[in-house]
Amino acid sequence: MRIKPELQALLEASSFTETLFDRIPDVVFFIKDRDGRYVLVNQTLVTRCGMRGKSELLGRNAQQIFPSPLGNRFFEQDRRVLASGVPIVQNLELHLYPTRLEGWCLTDKLPLHGGAGRVTGLAGISRDLQSPGGGAGHLAEVAAALDHIRSNYGSELRVEEISEICGLSVYQLNRRLRAIFGITVSQLITKSRIDVASEMLREETIPIAEVAYACGYFDQSAFSRVFRRTVGLTPRQYRARHKTTA
Repeated sequence: MRIKPELQALLEASSFTETLFDRIPDVVFFIKDRDGRYVLVNQTLVTRCGMRGKSELLGRNAQQIFPSPLGNRFFEQDRRVLASGVPIVQNLELHLYPTRLEGWCLTDKLPLHGGAGRVTGLAGISRDLQSPGGGAGHLAEVAAALDHIRSNYGSELRVEEISEICGLSVYQLNRRLRAIFGITVSQLITKSRIDVASEMLREETIPIAEVAYACGYFDQSAFSRVFRRTVGLTPRQYRARHKTTA
């Protein structure tokens, strides 16, 4: 498999990183090229996939490794990061490995930039929250909360309703979210809305009032206060800053 020079230089510079991650059994580490194909993996991923060596993963994408529909979902995540340059951060997901083991993890995928700021690949890690084969347990309930918030950030979201969807009390859900992410349900709702609003302000030219409404804020001044408190800039300042850097 031929690797482009820009990505090859990054791989050579990170060779010690691969060695370090080979020694961490509860973290999957990988680097992929512009087409979403593995170009560097750690031993944990090789073991989880039931492969005999790293060469069996290199040059293949997630759709070719993981069963459907999970392989399709992982590949779509890769495509989105590579196309937009926007990272995926602390995504709670259930991994089903070809060895038939399953486990919950937090996944981060970050774009890798080459010359002129072009995205030349991505690097990612998935950190175990529960050992593979250990049973889904309470993490499935947290994932249900995340899915509901991410799917309905533009609507009115009530902490009590989210807790009911998960089959937990507000106290139980907050405790589990704090244990994983260090934040409460209310903070997670705010984070999800501000993440989307930030992307809209960077990528679109629609009025700020429309951004606020699309992200579940029916009062632009309230949106601006929350955005400034969270980001440190007003929505207008944030948009202007990214226009300047672009």
